[in-house]
Amino acid sequence: MAEESQQQSPMKRGLVKQVLSGDAVVIQGPVINGPPKEITVYLSNINAPRLAKRPTENTEGTTDEPFAWEAREFLRKKIVGQSVVFMRDFTATSGREHGRIYIGGTNINDAENVAETGVSEGWFEVRPGKIEDDYTKKLLELQEQAKAAKKGRWGVAEEKYVEHIRSVKWVVDDPRALVAEFQGQQIDAVIEQVRDGSTIRALLLPSFHYVTVMLSGVKAPGVRLGSEGRSEEYGEEAKYFVETRLLQRDVKVVLEGTSNQNFLGSIIHPRGNIAEFLLKEGFAKCVDWSISLATGGPVQLRDAERSAKERRLRLWRTYTGNAQLADRKSFQAKVIEIGLGDSINIEKDNGEELKIYFSSIRPPRREGPDGPAVGRQFRPLYDIPFMFEAREFLRKRLIGKRVTVTTDYIQPKSDQFPEKTCCTVVLSNQNIAEALVAKGFAKVIRYRADDDNRAAGYDALLAAEAEAEKGKKGVWADKSEDKHGLVRVQELQGDVQRSKQFLPYLQRTPRLDGVVEFVASGSRFRVYIPKETCVITFLLGGINVPRGARPGPGGKLVGENEPYAEEAAKFSKSKTLQHEVQIEVESMDKSGGFIGYLFVPTDKGSHVNLAELLVENGLAKVHFTAEKSRYYSQLLAAENRAKTARRNLWKDHVEEERVEERHQINDVSERKVNYKKVIVTEVVRGTLRFAAQTFDDGPAIEKLMSSLQSELNTTGIEGSYSPRRGDLCAAKFDNLWHRARVESVKGGKIDVYYIDFGNRENVELSRLAPLPAHFHSQNPGAREYQLALVQMPNDTHYDQETSAFFERVCFSVQSMLLNVEYKAGNYDAVSLAIEEDGEKQDVGKLLISEGHALVERRKEKRLQGLVDEYIEAEQQAKRSRKNIWEYGDFTGNEI
Repeated sequence: MAEESQQQSPMKRGLVKQVLSGDAVVIQGPVINGPPKEITVYLSNINAPRLAKRPTENTEGTTDEPFAWEAREFLRKKIVGQSVVFMRDFTATSGREHGRIYIGGTNINDAENVAETGVSEGWFEVRPGKIEDDYTKKLLELQEQAKAAKKGRWGVAEEKYVEHIRSVKWVVDDPRALVAEFQGQQIDAVIEQVRDGSTIRALLLPSFHYVTVMLSGVKAPGVRLGSEGRSEEYGEEAKYFVETRLLQRDVKVVLEGTSNQNFLGSIIHPRGNIAEFLLKEGFAKCVDWSISLATGGPVQLRDAERSAKERRLRLWRTYTGNAQLADRKSFQAKVIEIGLGDSINIEKDNGEELKIYFSSIRPPRREGPDGPAVGRQFRPLYDIPFMFEAREFLRKRLIGKRVTVTTDYIQPKSDQFPEKTCCTVVLSNQNIAEALVAKGFAKVIRYRADDDNRAAGYDALLAAEAEAEKGKKGVWADKSEDKHGLVRVQELQGDVQRSKQFLPYLQRTPRLDGVVEFVASGSRFRVYIPKETCVITFLLGGINVPRGARPGPGGKLVGENEPYAEEAAKFSKSKTLQHEVQIEVESMDKSGGFIGYLFVPTDKGSHVNLAELLVENGLAKVHFTAEKSRYYSQLLAAENRAKTARRNLWKDHVEEERVEERHQINDVSERKVNYKKVIVTEVVRGTLRFAAQTFDDGPAIEKLMSSLQSELNTTGIEGSYSPRRGDLCAAKFDNLWHRARVESVKGGKIDVYYIDFGNRENVELSRLAPLPAHFHSQNPGAREYQLALVQMPNDTHYDQETSAFFERVCFSVQSMLLNVEYKAGNYDAVSLAIEEDGEKQDVGKLLISEGHALVERRKEKRLQGLVDEYIEAEQQAKRSRKNIWEYGDFTGNEI
């Protein structure tokens, strides 16, 4: 020690930053204008076992000496992060400072000498030196006492020293396997090094894996490595911030993922996640690519970053904020059209239509330089992998539904793209964009750290994308051959020859399921037929819809819109666009378009004829070609309703009605009585409607029923029929087969109308069978009628009694006489009479005289005699207080 300075220096106070080994400590001085100065201190007269060294590219690693880990841990747990007093004993020629470290107390006489404590516990070995002074003697005495008490290393037999040597795993061959092994558990660890504010090296306990962990979801500025380069702004400060809180502290590490050979994870300090503290103080920024992995979710990290932004701390000192974020507003709207995977068209409550885009997602993109097949136009919906699936996913969930829309930001117009309103769309508490990403039908857009124009649930989108990628869903699936995610669809537009080839296949099925892809006008559509994988032009038959102006050369419109053409087109679009419909193909036009009837779904699960809806709303008129269709009567009835209500095309029909009304009032023609004998087969409960067979048709009906039983009992297969609204089929009633018309289909229940007897029933599918074609031609055996000049009482109690009385009268005799008086909507209004002993009793007059019905006071002159008879019968019933008149004249005309 001749070259060593043995003069003791004044005591210095500092904070222990790190313990390098059992006898080496790094002490930080006070902070003065920047990072504090550091000094490495070696404990005087102490010889601690050497710790293992990590291998590098140029050097091989070493292993622990026995008890090196225990000695280091004893000292680390005792003094790291503590304020200590250092008293230098000497400075070696190598420049190393040797001395004594005291902890606790106000002076060294009261304080604890950590070297003496380590020797007393049997972890340090005394190195006497050439000159033995009082301090050395004291250390040797403490060592002898530890040996006698067999403390620490002195209590272990030499042959068991090997058990006190760590097996450090400096390199992890399969990082992913280690992540999977711990499965998000909190692992005990000691932080060995802080490379920068968001990258640390830790020793996992008790497995002794030496790992480099990058904090999930955050990135701190880089620091200079060695003498090369410069640290990024706030890089050194961020590193110091983490070192003072984590270096050589007992923490919990959660391994959450991998990045190359490094790990992604969270470091849980006793006071919380260190990443949150970094963000809150403006020492780091959130990074999207790993934030979804962070333990506890990304919300806390985003909130911490937002706090720093609002206070403009450090990295955010020039942050100006985003006014759009404060203006996020939610509203309800109806989805009317689906775009190409990333957009929808909505209709607000005030009728305004708006195209919006899903925030922060990108739809499937065309891959590779190859263009579409030669000779045809590029069709993004079918030619971009998974674009069709993405559209269908959205269409099936959203079309026609009310959703909650929250505007996230407005993307400004650029050279290639228009301005976009980007929103979060929620249906039944589900973020639709998140569901789309989770299916692998979209990817999430990445942003700069300071770009706040993103979805409100951006982190949930990232998490959904990670799961989709892990599950290899949609656009993340392994690509194989040339059919990856594509839908092969045949276009028949304008191709007459190919349309002719498809016509028999389309006519073969009574009704085909389809999706309306485009609405050209109120009666012209483009329909995708999944069963035939083709897209056809479809025109409504049987009606005339006002024509609109057509696009000509250069995009200019040719011609003018006929009245109500735009309204008809809008009506059809609202009912059909991107809806699942059913079509019946009857024929084909000369340009290859298919003609027939289109049926749109209702809220009750059934389908209704679009042509009938257009006619009923006065947006179309019945064409003479409908006479050959089985829907002719329905279309005529719809047209009559439109005329009566004076809707749209029939708005001027009011004059015709007034002329007809005056004609009826001034009608002096006599009432014609031409009774025909009928058998009442059904009375509609709660009404004065009934069904009847003509008496003379009895033999024909009996023959038909006999033939039907004979054939269907041999060939009929119950439950083998797929019912469609409007179809004729065979149905079993009272164990006999009957002809029936399907009126609606609701799941496994079908409403049918028995056309030969006039009754209706809700039946199981198992009771239906196809009706042989030769049974279709014979006219229905029964017709429905309305009792003339008679009204039901407007009371639920009395109308049931009236209906029951009417039913008893009708079924009390074998036959009745029927005379048609006038037309009432879709029904003939008739008078009924019971003939007994050559005299006729009027059923309507009977109902009125018994106080079960009211008189309908029609104005036709030819009916006035019958009306007067009915009125006189009503007056008698009032005076006698019969049934509905039991409490007097409720009409306000008391006698």
